[in-house]
Amino acid sequence: MAESLDRRQQIIACAAASFASRGVAATTVRQIADEVGILSGSLYHHFDSKEAIVEAILGPYLDELRRRYAEALTGDADAATKLRNLVHASLDTAAAHPHATEIYQNDVNYLRGLARFHYLKDVAREVQSAWLGVIEAGVRDGTFRDDIDTRVFYRFIRDAVWLSVRWFHPTPEYPTGRLADQCTVIFLDGLARHPGPGRNGPGPHGTTTDHGVAAAAATG
Repeated sequence: MAESLDRRQQIIACAAASFASRGVAATTVRQIADEVGILSGSLYHHFDSKEAIVEAILGPYLDELRRRYAEALTGDADAATKLRNLVHASLDTAAAHPHATEIYQNDVNYLRGLARFHYLKDVAREVQSAWLGVIEAGVRDGTFRDDIDTRVFYRFIRDAVWLSVRWFHPTPEYPTGRLADQCTVIFLDGLARHPGPGRNGPGPHGTTTDHGVAAAAATG
């Protein structure tokens, strides 16, 4: 049984890397089996289809994302704090599931066209609702400006956060939490200097505005 579980995890790991780099549609079961070092027929002892492998990869990722979002929105914190919490939750989840994050970002439209993955539409609505709920609450209470379309702001911050999985590589000097803080500062305070503390001091929303993201990012 242990050997069977190990093989299953090996299949998931190899498939996740292949799906993330090639795309789900372009990756075949035979390619996955070859990378694992087994026959295609043997792979079907563990999964009934390629879609089942995709589901095994995305399931834990989406479960953790939902859990972290629920935690991020719990309590009576203000809108700016909850926005920061969502950024942290998103980046922490992406760091824990980098391949799954990239698969979801790259192939969600393709997958939603398959009957097995119709539930991804509900996931997308939940994610959008979480972000828009915080942004709109901040506009209502005066925390956020009201002259920017909330959906435009949401789309910009969504893409900035999720697509960072393609270039950001955490290091001990520049961990994921630091990127989350600086992402929040950029979106809430901008890049322009503010009077008061120097650029290495805390910004208006209490996060650090020092530089150095290039040291943690892949070149290009």
